[in-house]
Formats: sequence, C-alpha cells, structure tokens
Amino acid sequence: MGTHELATFAAGCFWGIEAAFAELEGVISTRVGYTGGVVDNPTYEDVCSGSTGHAEAVEVTFDPTATSYDHLLIRFWTMHDPTTLNRQGPDIGSQYRSAIFTHSDEQYTKAVASRDRMDASGRFRRPVVTEITPIRRFWPAEEYHQQYFQKQGKSGCGVRF
Repeated sequence: MGTHELATFAAGCFWGIEAAFAELEGVISTRVGYTGGVVDNPTYEDVCSGSTGHAEAVEVTFDPTATSYDHLLIRFWTMHDPTTLNRQGPDIGSQYRSAIFTHSDEQYTKAVASRDRMDASGRFRRPVVTEITPIRRFWPAEEYHQQYFQKQGKSGCGVRF
C-alpha cells in the first residue's frame, strides 16, 4: 500500500461534494465534517446556526500515485459556483462558503495558483471568492451525514458550472 494524502474542500452542502469526490479514481475514502471555525467538537446544529465559523467540508483521502492534488482541484472548481460569497444555490451562510483547507505548503501554493487561474480564465462573470487557508482541525460530522447520498440510494446533486 502506498502513501495516502489528505485534501479538504468546502463547496456548499457537504453531501454533494462528498459524492462527487468519492467517485474519482484514486480517492481512497471521504468523510464529511466541519472545519475553519472556533468551536471545538461542533454539532450539525451548531454549524447550521452560523455562529461557529465552521464550513461544511469534505476530507478526501487519496492515493497520489493514482490521482493528483491538481486533479482534485480541477474537480473542486466544476462542482460549485466559487463566485458566491457564503452561498451555494439555496444554502446561505458562512457554513456553505467556497474554501480550500490545505494540509501542506505545497497544497497551499497549488490551491492559490489554481484559484488565480480560474479567476483569470473568464469562465465566471464575477470574481472567484474561494477562501484558501491552512487547516487547523477537521471535526467529523455525525454518522448519519457520512456517505449520505449512498445511504439514501441517490447520486450527487448534479451541480456543474
């Protein structure tokens, strides 16, 4: 077994982004949770209140010999609208912000370069507002949120930009 790496992304409701990453070749596992906030061990209700500063996020464990962090970034940009501040579709609040939480200096550099390329590409009519910050702590969400679409027999949310 090779070395695995972590990547963490927020792009609205975590159920859809988890499903989108889980289907990629080279992704070993995914889990949804909360990061970027100021409260230890937050619950779903805490995060939904908007008072903790956390984002709903997905932690992706991947095999870098089978897929790259750059490939995960490309997927991230296709699954949400990175130009809406604290909002994805009908979900409004800082917990639904577009964010990349990096696990190394290399990931940070790649994420910033990727965001800058997206912003300059002309693909979006508005500026990209995606937050990029080193991860401090990831708090796994409650078990009933993990692989939610798979448990419900549904596919991802189908949002593509």
